[in-house]
Amino acid sequence: MCGIIGYVGPKPVVPLLIEGLKRMEYRGYDSAGVAVYDGTVLHTRRAAGKIAKLEAVLAANPVHGAIGIGHTRWATHGPPTERNAHPHRSADGTISVVHNGIIENVNTLRAALQELGYVFNSDTDTEVLAHLIQELFDGSLEEAVLSALTKVEGTYGLAVLSSRDAGKIVAARKGSPLLIGVGHGENFLASDPSAVLAHTRQVVYLDDGDVAVIEHDAYRVIDAHAATISRKVDRIHWDLAEIERGGYDHFMLKEIFEQPVSVENTMRGRLILDDGTAKLGGINLSHDELLRIDNVIITACGTSWHSALIGEMMIEELCRIPVEVEYASEFRYKNPIVSDRTLCIVISQSGETADTLAAMREAKRRGARTLGLVNVVGSTIAREDDGGVYLHAGPEIGVASTKAFTSQVVALALLTLKLARKHNLSVVRGRELAQAMHDLPAQIQTVLETATVIEAIAEEFKHATNFLYLGRGYSFPTALEGALKLKEISYIHAEGYPAAEMKHGPIALIDDQMPVVFIAPHDAVFDKVVSNIQECRARHGRTIVITTRDEPALKGLIDYEIRIPETVDMLSPVLAAVPLQLLAYYIAVKRGANVDQPRNLAKSVTVE
Repeated sequence: MCGIIGYVGPKPVVPLLIEGLKRMEYRGYDSAGVAVYDGTVLHTRRAAGKIAKLEAVLAANPVHGAIGIGHTRWATHGPPTERNAHPHRSADGTISVVHNGIIENVNTLRAALQELGYVFNSDTDTEVLAHLIQELFDGSLEEAVLSALTKVEGTYGLAVLSSRDAGKIVAARKGSPLLIGVGHGENFLASDPSAVLAHTRQVVYLDDGDVAVIEHDAYRVIDAHAATISRKVDRIHWDLAEIERGGYDHFMLKEIFEQPVSVENTMRGRLILDDGTAKLGGINLSHDELLRIDNVIITACGTSWHSALIGEMMIEELCRIPVEVEYASEFRYKNPIVSDRTLCIVISQSGETADTLAAMREAKRRGARTLGLVNVVGSTIAREDDGGVYLHAGPEIGVASTKAFTSQVVALALLTLKLARKHNLSVVRGRELAQAMHDLPAQIQTVLETATVIEAIAEEFKHATNFLYLGRGYSFPTALEGALKLKEISYIHAEGYPAAEMKHGPIALIDDQMPVVFIAPHDAVFDKVVSNIQECRARHGRTIVITTRDEPALKGLIDYEIRIPETVDMLSPVLAAVPLQLLAYYIAVKRGANVDQPRNLAKSVTVE
């Protein structure tokens, strides 16, 4: 959530800032602004709403310069208005600040600054930083920032610009991602590599506690005592084309249709068919260490939590190791039972999710080995975990996760296969599972070919006000994910339940206006789900059934059928998720919703 961009160099800065902000629109935001130093005065332009409104402000009141910072804000403190938009200025107008994160002791700092005569013009926590840095400024911007941060409690990714120490941007990170884009005669600052990819592939990821001083021909990373520290230069390996729509109407649709490739990329070089196992060098666990694990905790948020539930069932079924799935946001507050024989798997598409990162750090503090499943190379979780598995799904721009979810499930299947073969899973069973995984990309392509059928179903239900999603076994988390996708992007209320739980409450909602989506592949619990479909039909519910074959038991029970290929039970969520994604997408489009940037949501949730 929120986006930061900064530039120091010879080029006109405003077009670069606007371009960078647009590259980060997918992260979610509700206002935008820039601060530019023109060689004499520090100018600020801001607007509530989308970047197009900021562009209109700049067209009406232009500003010129070669150094500046920009921001897209996702509202926390105060509503999304122009006065609350970033950048925020100091009282004397010489300092501008953009900030991601939350200042927890904002009230204390505000009160102290008010006693010194400072007047606040916004509802934000960020404005205290601008005034505080002004109060502590004594000729050096970086020294003022370092001094200010000793008084700050909370999280931040921030960039500071001053007309009194011109020619530099000072940045600082604690809990919110920032990177330096290294150019030739120019340097960039951003919270997301997509913002700088058009100009450089060389980036330096800042760690928590780092402060950076960025000038046109040099940069320095310093610690809290102003001592220079070394940070390696990484290279971005994906291409600009991967963050373009490529002819699709929306990023979400493009990413749904990319899943044959993204799933194959997750498995590439890792699946060993002859041995019925997987090769995962990045987990950094030896044979003996894998066998020493006696319990697993998986922690995640949102869609990643749903993939975690699937991973729980996989590991318990095939490895016979007890697994707990925890909401990352709750993990630290329940005094969890963790030992040095615990493996804590943390799942996050961005690798920056604040709650998941905090949960991982807590698990490490208690002695667990940590394993990250992330999609973004160089992200904080990837740098801080003990080992990990990159998804290699490619950039996911749509806020509602699609290809990352299916790649997470596949990555968990790879991990499960490796772990199970280390225990007592036979090579014959291992080969069966490995072959089923190998077949997934082609099977996903088959599902995608039913898109027109699913679009017709969406037309029928685009005016629905409630949906129920039901499944059993591996299909229960899939039902949760289907319901989440629909409510995220279409704003229709939807709930996912274990199918058998329907009669313990939700059945009261079913009438001839209620669409009920059943995930019913021909698996070990298929006959049980048929009974639940019968219960729904008896109350005149309108049934949409995702299934795998022509079944006499379903005759007369289905209003709308979506067929997916058969696979082993543990991989059925990968195939069933695709029509659920398409159903949500088409319903949302037909309702006129902003599919790629749903209201109130952010792609990377970097505040708790």
